[in-house]
Amino acid sequence: MAGPTPNTRRASVTGMEPMPDRSSSLSEGRSRPTDDTAGPLGDPNGPMDGGAGPGPSIEIVVAVPGWRRVLPARLAERAVRAACEGVSGQVTVLLADDRTLKALNTQHRGREKPTNVLSFPGHPPALGDIALSLQTVRREARAEGRRPGAHAAHLVAHGTLHLLGYDHMEAGEARRMEQAEARAMHRLRLPNPWSPGGGRSA
Repeated sequence: MAGPTPNTRRASVTGMEPMPDRSSSLSEGRSRPTDDTAGPLGDPNGPMDGGAGPGPSIEIVVAVPGWRRVLPARLAERAVRAACEGVSGQVTVLLADDRTLKALNTQHRGREKPTNVLSFPGHPPALGDIALSLQTVRREARAEGRRPGAHAAHLVAHGTLHLLGYDHMEAGEARRMEQAEARAMHRLRLPNPWSPGGGRSA
């Protein structure tokens, strides 16, 4: 699969690494859209802490099979929901690879290299799309001594927050976004990546 081809009106792609507008071409490797709430890592059917409201309609597109060992679809769904805090809308998560993320990063940001996550804000009722690279997520998790699944869940939450209008270009807004990410990870019962040693493997 070639990945999403957003019709970009504005690019909000930044650091960790969000981005562009809504795609309508995510068609292969789909999981069933879901509106139910799942639970902590290792217990995908349990409740989350502080679940609220009906939340978003979520679709997971697994373009690279290796993602199933790192970020099960249910964990990706939970990460979106944890970041949304009850906000409704449609969200698609594309679990792809360096090749796809490099192409998207080049096309929409002029940066000819892969990145960890890109976000594509949508138009109501769509909140937008998020794309992640498996190889980059694994490299970062290994370099930082973090569990790949927890790191990937954090990046999904990060990308979702960009869809909701969060950003990290200035110190104040970056702090606000970090706090929202910490709340999302708490709901997932996963380590806060911003705390000392957060998410690092023992």
